[in-house]
Amino acid sequence: MLEQLIPEYILYWNAVGIPKFIRVFWYFVLFEFTRYIIIDYVVFAIFSLTKNRRNKCFAQARQALFNENPFVSVIIPGKNEGKHLFKLTKSLDEQTFSNFELIIVDDGSDDETPTIGKNLEQLGLIDKFIRNEMRGGKASAANLALRFSKGKYIVHLDADCSFDRDAIENVLIPFFMDSKIGAVGGNVKVRNYKDSLCAKLQAIEYLKTVSVGRIITSYLGIYKIISGAFGAFKKEAIDAIGGWDIGPGLDGDITVKIRKSGYKVYFEPSAICLTNAPSKFKVLTKQRLRWDKSIIRFRVRKHKDVYFPTANFNWATFFSLTENVFYNVVLDILWWIYIIDIIINYSGSLQFIIPMNFTLYFVMNYVQMSSISLFSERSKEERYLWKYVGLMTLYTGTYLRIVRTAAYYKEFFFKRSFEDPWNPYKSSIQAKRAGL
Repeated sequence: MLEQLIPEYILYWNAVGIPKFIRVFWYFVLFEFTRYIIIDYVVFAIFSLTKNRRNKCFAQARQALFNENPFVSVIIPGKNEGKHLFKLTKSLDEQTFSNFELIIVDDGSDDETPTIGKNLEQLGLIDKFIRNEMRGGKASAANLALRFSKGKYIVHLDADCSFDRDAIENVLIPFFMDSKIGAVGGNVKVRNYKDSLCAKLQAIEYLKTVSVGRIITSYLGIYKIISGAFGAFKKEAIDAIGGWDIGPGLDGDITVKIRKSGYKVYFEPSAICLTNAPSKFKVLTKQRLRWDKSIIRFRVRKHKDVYFPTANFNWATFFSLTENVFYNVVLDILWWIYIIDIIINYSGSLQFIIPMNFTLYFVMNYVQMSSISLFSERSKEERYLWKYVGLMTLYTGTYLRIVRTAAYYKEFFFKRSFEDPWNPYKSSIQAKRAGL
């Protein structure tokens, strides 16, 4: 009677045995299960055991921050961000840490940004508004803001974000926990997750890859990207490396440059930033093509020196980039090899393989979401997303893989990132000539 209630494909795999199961689902067993389940729960267990010590260290560093009360420069480079600026200034005005200047750089906007920015400056809501009449790109705008900044620490924000009241405070605290830390990344979450299915899936993805993923990589010492939406830097560290290089992909690039210069990078999960994610898959595809091209451009080409035993070789930086390239590029290639393997060797069993594959990923996604709830400070609010977790198999396992593969192909063989309209053409040409 019980067997009649169990799907046929489950009975099939129970009958063929574990060795064949592992042979068929080797990709899932070796990489996905290990990466997203075992490592997540091991790190959570360690976090639980060390919670009191970490809280004590955090409290002492917080006291040191307010004892020194360092002057901080908050810089916001961008184009056509005028509609976001007033809300942003209100959000920053409510911060628990307030000893900062606010510098906004308008990178050749063709909307009302110049008028809005100048009005905010006249009203004293921002300290400095600077305009590039000719667009130079986000890196150019950030470096211009850096030239005018006077703070000991630089906090880089995107204009369309909002922040928890203690976000600036919390992103600065790690600098007082370890003097070797040169940059700290904030915890970016999706604000508009109720807008569309596309935004909901990204909200879950951000929880997995940012909120939890970066806790894990930071703990292991291989954290690899300070988000441009919310990141903090020691002024001396960012000056030493010459600021930002031309993007796209400048967030990951500057993180590698800081690591290579001898500083540590750190992720602070309590420094919460909320951002709007693309609400349409067409827009999301363009964004991800840009992001994924940058892995080849920067991690494989520009910073290839980190993989070789030069005088400045650093194991932590080596493992950071190796892990990034392995889990994104190498495993993407292996996934296609896996698909070919299944089609060639097990085409007659696809009616059992396909539903079992979806079942494995379906269960894994919910198990991983449980680990996310253990880490998250907004677990009750994020329960809304649970009913969409089952769709992540199609979103991350199929859609994002196809986009990622297309991006790698275009960048590896044709260097298409230099043609991306996200950056001005004249800047991209100069970057290509300079090998940036």
